[in-house]
Parts: sequence; structure tokens; C-alpha cells
Amino acid sequence: MTRVVLGSASTGRLGVLRQAGLDPLVVVSGVDEDAVIASLAGAPPERVVSGLAAAKADEVLSHVPATVATDCVVIGCDSMLFLDGRLCGKPGDVDAARQQWQAMAGRTAQLYSGHAVLVVRDGTVTHRLTDTGITAVHFGSPTESDLEAYLRSGEPLGVAGGFTLDGLGGWFVEGIEGDPSNVIGLSLPLLRRMLAECGLSVARLWDGSAQL
Repeated sequence: MTRVVLGSASTGRLGVLRQAGLDPLVVVSGVDEDAVIASLAGAPPERVVSGLAAAKADEVLSHVPATVATDCVVIGCDSMLFLDGRLCGKPGDVDAARQQWQAMAGRTAQLYSGHAVLVVRDGTVTHRLTDTGITAVHFGSPTESDLEAYLRSGEPLGVAGGFTLDGLGGWFVEGIEGDPSNVIGLSLPLLRRMLAECGLSVARLWDGSAQL
């Protein structure tokens, strides 16, 4: 039975996997994201997000219980919004989130989601892959009162780019070009292709989840 381990605290990513028939073990990464980003200064955006995803997957693997590490897949992810030539992560506070929305309202930006997959057998990594999904997001222009209400909700403070597609922020997204699950933080089509490269099928993972 191959167990899926999700190295992320994101409820959105967990929801994507659960809706897709998996029930992953969640192990939250303790990676210093700022340090990883600093080490990748000047790298293209896809390299930054995939590097963060890989660092998270590696760190999470060290905390996976031995009983699970006999046969598992560790998934690490990281998402950032690319706008005006720079990557935007989690705003962190209301002022930063407001500035973020003032910059992207009525415009289009690209959501980059890095993915790392580690296939582990008997405690040893047999396959290691990274890749990045990119989805264009067309933002609406919320009224000042709507934006302030959204900021007060707290939702945009702790999510990449200061918005969600599957939450309150969905009201202010006019459309997307590409995979919607990638905007939530985990691209199912990309993950399926990565798993196939490792010799794993979605059906095998469904079977594993059904036995939990």
C-alpha cells in the first residue's frame, strides 16, 4: 500500500487531494522559506518555487514515521504569484495585502506552483522529481468597501499572492487560463504526470487510500 504524504499546511491543497480520492498523511514542513528564496536570488520564478517545494519535501521526509516510509510518496508544494517581474508570496499583514491588490486589480498575473515528488521504498528515495505548473489569473477590480471587508476577513494575509480561487477571493477572479487546481496550490494533471514518470498510477494511490 503506497501512502501519500502531503508536506503542506494548506487546507486548499489537502482539499484538492481529498476531492480527488486521496486521504494523505499531512506533515507540515519547518523549512525557512526566506532562506531558501535568498539562496535562489536571481533564479527564474519556476526555479524558485520548485526549489522551495523540493526543500519542503526533503525536510518533511525526515519526519515521516518509519512505518510509512516503507512505501510512500512525499509531495512538497509552494506557490507564488508573478507580477511586474517579481514573485509575490504571502502578504503577511493587511497593509501588504492591500498594496498587493492595488497592484493586481484589473490585471493578469501568473500563479506558479512548484511541485516536488519523492517516492520512498524502505526508507530510501527511489525517485525524485520537481516541476512547476503555471496558470494565468485574470483579476477583477473589487470596490474599496469590498476590498477592505476582504482584508478584514484575514484570508488574503496567509495565501500566495493575497488571494484564493476556492474561498472569499474567488469573487474577485474574473477568469483563469490553465489548470484551476494549480491556482489552489496543487496541480492534479501535473502531479499525475510526475507520478507516471515514477511508475505510479492514480488508481494505485486510490487503492491505497481505500485501505486506510
